[in-house]
Amino acid sequence: MRHELGLWARRAGPLVPGLLLCAAIAAGALTLQALERRLLGYPYLDAVVAAILGGVALRTWWQPDARWRGGIAFCAKTVLEIAIVLLGASISFGAVAAFGLPLLLAIAVTVLAALVAGYGFSRLLNLPPRLAVLIAFGNAICGNSAIAAVAPVIGARAEEVASSIAYTAILGVLVVLSLPLLVPLAGLSGPQYGVVAGLTVYAVPQVLAATLPVGLASVQIGTLVKLVRVLMLGPMVLAASVWMRARAPAGTARVPLVPWFILGFLVMAAIRSLGLMPDAAVSAATTLATLLTIAAMAALGLGVDVRVLGRAGGRVTLAVVASLVLLLAISLLLVHTLPLG
Repeated sequence: MRHELGLWARRAGPLVPGLLLCAAIAAGALTLQALERRLLGYPYLDAVVAAILGGVALRTWWQPDARWRGGIAFCAKTVLEIAIVLLGASISFGAVAAFGLPLLLAIAVTVLAALVAGYGFSRLLNLPPRLAVLIAFGNAICGNSAIAAVAPVIGARAEEVASSIAYTAILGVLVVLSLPLLVPLAGLSGPQYGVVAGLTVYAVPQVLAATLPVGLASVQIGTLVKLVRVLMLGPMVLAASVWMRARAPAGTARVPLVPWFILGFLVMAAIRSLGLMPDAAVSAATTLATLLTIAAMAALGLGVDVRVLGRAGGRVTLAVVASLVLLLAISLLLVHTLPLG
């Protein structure tokens, strides 16, 4: 036993400096988010984005050497994958099934259309294929979490991940602030607006922020629609894995058909849905997933060359905006076509 502990310590030891660095950046990002919430009432720059920007800022004047790189790489990959597994605890299949088949199919079609359109817009703007996939996933499914989940499957570079998350996050805040204007402009009822918010807003906390001003019915249905989108993360990442395998040149290393963390995500969702996970454990898993994701984003930021971000900035912004506008248009068509309230 003592020998095994010593072996584990020797293997983990080189990772400690980089892990502590990522944890420190994440702690700073969380502190900034808490200050925003206290002073402004809402964290307009959330901790995920702040962690990326903190890592990028540090990387602009200091390049980590071998002492730091092992822990940073571990945090950017393995820690992120663990966070995705824990995210599955936020999903309840029972709540999803309560929607009924017509709305579930409508949400699935909307997500698929947004994925295809987001990728198409990005490629028309000459963005690299991997960056186009990240933008499409971020817009169509769940913003930062979807980008982080698909990135290791498609072999995305740190610059591509940071770029897609940064621009998606900025637009996400603007959507939260402006979306309630659709209620009078588009003649939406509370439940209809909840569906639109659930289909277009990136993160669950942002859905709450966007729907609370409209009413409780909007909050409830918006949150559930958003969770259905999150549930599509597993199947869509699996599809991306199949796509990458088909595109891989002969003789190259094969991407695993089903990444282990997506299997873990689905297992966690099943455990939650079967009632085998107490509410306290669900809350703890969700919180830990958030903290690990923030640390992983700090690690990704530490691998980013700002000059690369600058070269793609305008095209990335245009691709994200075009994708989101189409998603919003499909959502409005949906709520005015189906009997949703």
